[in-house]
Amino acid sequence: MKRIALTFDDGPNTSITPQVLDILGEHGIAASFFLIADSITPESAQVAKRAFSMGCEINNHSTTHEHMSRMIPDQVRREVENCTQKIIELTGRAPRFFRPPYIDINRDMFEEIGLTFICGSGCQDWVPDISAEERIERVLANARDGEIVLLHDMPGNVNTVEALKTIIPELKKRGYRFLTCGQMFDECEIEPRHGWMYSNVFQTEPRTGL
Repeated sequence: MKRIALTFDDGPNTSITPQVLDILGEHGIAASFFLIADSITPESAQVAKRAFSMGCEINNHSTTHEHMSRMIPDQVRREVENCTQKIIELTGRAPRFFRPPYIDINRDMFEEIGLTFICGSGCQDWVPDISAEERIERVLANARDGEIVLLHDMPGNVNTVEALKTIIPELKKRGYRFLTCGQMFDECEIEPRHGWMYSNVFQTEPRTGL
C-alpha cells in the first residue's frame, strides 16, 4: 500500500483548523501541522492540543512567519527555538521537522536549525482564487508513494476544507495510507539527510534550489 502525508501550515486558529480536524477525525487519519508561534493564543492552543490528542504531529513553522533568509543567525535561532518551546509547552514533545516560511532558505539556515526541513508538493492553496476543484486536481495529480502534501489551515481557507472532503476519500480509493511526516520517515526507514529539504521521503536529491 502507498503512503502519503497531509501537512498544514500557518495554524493554529479557531476557525479553519477545527474544520480540518473534524474531517481528519471522520476518516480516522492523522496529519502534520506546522505551527506559527505568534498564532498560538489561549484559544488556539486548545485546538493544537486537540490535534495532538488525535495523533497528529505538531511541527515548527517559525515564530513570526517572516523571510528567514534575510535574518542574521541569532534571529534565525530565536525564530525556531521560540516556536519549538511553545510546541513543547503544548504537547510535551519537541518537533522533528521545520518548514521555512515561504520556502525561503539559505545555506546558513541548515547550520542554525537542527530540524529536518520539509517542503512538500503544493496546490497553491494559499491563493484564494484557486478553487476547491483545482486544489483537488493538483493534489491528486502529484500523489505518489512517500509524497508530502503541502496545504494550509490558515483563517479563511474554506476551499481547502472543501477540497479535503474529496481528496481524502479519493486517495484512500487509490490505495494510500495517511501518515504523519515522522511516521513516514520511520516506516520507510529513511534517515533524513542534513542539508536536504524533503517533498518526498524517497527523493534522491536535496531539492533546496540552492
